[in-house]
Amino acid sequence: MTTVASKVSIIVPVYNVENYLAKCLESLIDQTYQHIEILVINDGSTDNSEKIINDFSERFPEKIKAFYKSNGGLSDARNFGIDRATGNYIGFVDSDDYVSPTMFEEMLGLAEKHSAEMVICNIQKVNEKGNITQKLTQIPNMPEKIDLETHFSVFSDISYFACNKLFKKELFETKRFKKEVSFEDIQLIPQLLLECKTIAQTQSFHYQYLERQNSISKTHNEKGLDILQAVEDVEVAFGKSQYSHKSKALKNFQILEGIYTFLAYLAFVKDENVFYEMSAKLDIFRRKKDIKIKDILGYSRFDRNYILSLSVRKKFFYLLFFAGQKKLIRKLI
Repeated sequence: MTTVASKVSIIVPVYNVENYLAKCLESLIDQTYQHIEILVINDGSTDNSEKIINDFSERFPEKIKAFYKSNGGLSDARNFGIDRATGNYIGFVDSDDYVSPTMFEEMLGLAEKHSAEMVICNIQKVNEKGNITQKLTQIPNMPEKIDLETHFSVFSDISYFACNKLFKKELFETKRFKKEVSFEDIQLIPQLLLECKTIAQTQSFHYQYLERQNSISKTHNEKGLDILQAVEDVEVAFGKSQYSHKSKALKNFQILEGIYTFLAYLAFVKDENVFYEMSAKLDIFRRKKDIKIKDILGYSRFDRNYILSLSVRKKFFYLLFFAGQKKLIRKLI
């Protein structure tokens, strides 16, 4: 009996990316694994993106499924794609990024080899000339197949990007990206992980994350508070999950995302009043979760003390903040 190949649905939300979209779509068309559908969701673009999408869908009608909807944001566009995906597995690619030709072939192979509900690959940051600016290794200290009951430290170690992962479609049976918020990946992807028993990883740097020049100086504002709400949403799901007894991992997740990720964002908040307001909210969050300074300073990621692994500049910022020297920090920002 002939085995039917698994189908992969790749969801690409599009909003005003005319300068980058063709390269993204070409990298998906050129995948060595061919049993794919590429759902391109035009989320109300006002530039030339629609013309580029139409061109690709005319040239590759067997792969490209083009959709247009009014602007609703990244989460809404992704959810729109999930609702229409027909594959056994789902991947997400942002429309200004691109991927290696073997990404989905290797990741699907790992999913099927290990019966994994989620597969993770490494990320490279690239500039607009295609030069690599940073390599982001995701799980350096774990085997290819990861049994979560045995290796649950990954819950508080991994980065919760949606775009460097392949998901079994069933994970989305009752879950969607939260709309009209920032940091929707931190809110949803950990909840999907809690539904998994086995995940797999490759050390290949398949995902190419574009650092656009016009987005480097983007405004940091109160939207950063969505990080704290995302962590609280994950806590609720954690308490109902099969891993609810692993309280240390939850505390470490609260420290990594609720403290360190939040502070990394706060460091770029220019408005002084917003900075102090967000700082106060973080203090409330920390006390509410009973996270002590010694817990933060002692937090280890990938079996290494986290704060000691950071650059001198980041260490300095975090240590001043934990010491209560917010006024001094403001002078340095």
